[in-house]
Amino acid sequence: MEIILKMNNITKKFGTVTVFENVSLELYKGEVLALVGENGAGKSTLMNILSGTYPDGAFEGRIFINGEEKFFKNPSDSQNAGIEMIHQEISLNLDLTVAENIFLGRLPQRVPGVVDWKKTYAQTQKYLEMVRLDVDPKEPVRNLSTSQQQLLSIAKSLVRYPKVLVLDEPTSALTEQDAANLFSIIKELCSRGISCIYISHHLEEVFEIANRVMVLRDGNVISCYNRADLKVNRIVEDMVGRKIDDMYPKEKVPLGHEVLRVENFTVKHPFMADKNIVENIGFSLRQGEILGIAGLVGAGRTEIANAIFGTLRTTDGEIYLNGEKMNITSPLQAIENGIGLVTEDRKKTGIIPPMNLKENMTISSLHAVSTAGIVSKVSEQTIAQRFFDKLHVKAEGLNTNIMNLSGGNQQKIVLAKWLMKDLKVLILDEPTRGVDVGAKVEIYNIMNELVKSKVAIIMISSDLPELLGMCDRFLVLFGGKVWAEIPRNQVSQEKIMRAATGLEEYFS
Repeated sequence: MEIILKMNNITKKFGTVTVFENVSLELYKGEVLALVGENGAGKSTLMNILSGTYPDGAFEGRIFINGEEKFFKNPSDSQNAGIEMIHQEISLNLDLTVAENIFLGRLPQRVPGVVDWKKTYAQTQKYLEMVRLDVDPKEPVRNLSTSQQQLLSIAKSLVRYPKVLVLDEPTSALTEQDAANLFSIIKELCSRGISCIYISHHLEEVFEIANRVMVLRDGNVISCYNRADLKVNRIVEDMVGRKIDDMYPKEKVPLGHEVLRVENFTVKHPFMADKNIVENIGFSLRQGEILGIAGLVGAGRTEIANAIFGTLRTTDGEIYLNGEKMNITSPLQAIENGIGLVTEDRKKTGIIPPMNLKENMTISSLHAVSTAGIVSKVSEQTIAQRFFDKLHVKAEGLNTNIMNLSGGNQQKIVLAKWLMKDLKVLILDEPTRGVDVGAKVEIYNIMNELVKSKVAIIMISSDLPELLGMCDRFLVLFGGKVWAEIPRNQVSQEKIMRAATGLEEYFS
């Protein structure tokens, strides 16, 4: 088989921390090579070297494309050599049109300085058809759904006729149907001779799409398997360096009194003035209980969480905490009353990028590390270090900027922020999204510790095995309403999916 790409003996360090050492890989023409490993294993950093984000001289090792050694000073050099990277966070100009995004910086011209719009729209249509995206080339990108924007990012990359397409967690914001469409497109691109490097925490995706799988752990290549030799347990053990006998270490905890009750809850749609996204919802939550909330995209799961936490406006309904009626109109009031929220999108609403780890951890507990309004650096350092050690955060130290951490370690910092509080209720919205297998188990164990200390948890997740593995009871939403309430001893994936699609109402 023809080798398109070689990366030989790549070593990358950040200060005194070695991200990976002497890592090598080969990529064949027309194949999909999956890179898997825990957060912090070095997958994205290795691809940032390939994409020119970390320029020649910022790492050790050699890169060859079609047998020719390449030296990338910036991302443009990498693109000119045939490398295109689709990042997990979609990077498009939302106020430009589809066509303008695809040909940004290279719009066809009739004469210098005059855009040939007829040619631009015709060529745009060609690339949209390649990724099966049925949108108007003149449509502003802001009006596209997340899945459409993801496909547009791929279409944009095809303009340069890439040899290698790197996809970093491309399905993180896609529905199951959209993901299946993406896999079909990737296979079609590979049949045309394009090679793909696919990074994902979802092993079922890897088994679906990959010709080979390379496992990274602690900056080293642990193994590389051909498709025929793929086995889930073997790959997981290679990733984490140990056997994980129970992926969902649910512990049975005696349930206490009712902590939270929501009655007749109605939540306004965040973007449509005359529409409610949640209507007349009610449920209760007991001390030590993990309540799972399931439903498809748009069912109202996240909106319920944000309304309880005071970040979305309700038009009707009551919240009772330990039997007392609450009027929560802001996150500050929620926090003061012992309610915490780990948000769905940690990068937008979970972390504060300019701040270091210590500051992100203590931001919600400043009163505990302050005297007369002045933060005690000693107290802040002491409490932050305790949770840094307890959660096994992989970082150089507490003064590290949070953006330098992997997704799983960022999530640990977000959790630490709430572990410092005296919580009654913790809402976890997609708590393991973009988190590797090992870190997921650590998060589940943290949940066990919390419920044993009598905290009540609401867990919202699109990962049904995760919900079934960790929750005591299940609410399924459909069309902004509670469509089913299912006890643990009667639940199944099929029952949840039937309720989530409106096929079956089920109440315990």
